[in-house]
Amino acid sequence: MEPCIEMEEGAEEGVEVAECCLLQPLRSSNYGSVEGLDDEELADPDELERQVMLQEWGPIMALPVKTRRGWIQPAVDESGGVDFGAFGTVDFARTMPEFDKARYKAEKVGERLRDKLIMLSIVDHRLPGNAKHLVLKYLRLGIIDIGHIVNDDMLALAKLFLETRRLQEEMLQLRERSRQLKQHRLEAWLERLA
Repeated sequence: MEPCIEMEEGAEEGVEVAECCLLQPLRSSNYGSVEGLDDEELADPDELERQVMLQEWGPIMALPVKTRRGWIQPAVDESGGVDFGAFGTVDFARTMPEFDKARYKAEKVGERLRDKLIMLSIVDHRLPGNAKHLVLKYLRLGIIDIGHIVNDDMLALAKLFLETRRLQEEMLQLRERSRQLKQHRLEAWLERLA
């Protein structure tokens, strides 16, 4: 290596400084660079992460959600993507009613009831004729007991029939309890206003 010819002011003559000491290595950015732009003008790592998350989870976030009142569509921004910003959200404390445990249980029982009704319709098609309706009528009136049925398909139909009746009654009781609780809360609220 050749010694450095230029000397800084205040440096003594005769001191040789190697060229590698005067050069600083250029460090590249972890995120790459764009010709003509400073690194400060490039996207922030948080912004890049948000774009990747939007690309990967955007289709799932765009799916509508079923609620009691209907379907909720997510907010869509000007580029057609899902808006994840603060203005794309909903103030749940303002729009959602207080959690009603009885109504929630009634909805869950209703889901089980729908499943049982589907199974009941499947078993119902396996039994020909109107005799099955007569057996179910006698079972409902208490004329016969479930132990009196010997046909396996008819026994499965009878068990499903009794289960659906029990679920219907439970769902109606839960809905009535929910209605009574709402009525009680409304009365208490009106008393506070008076």
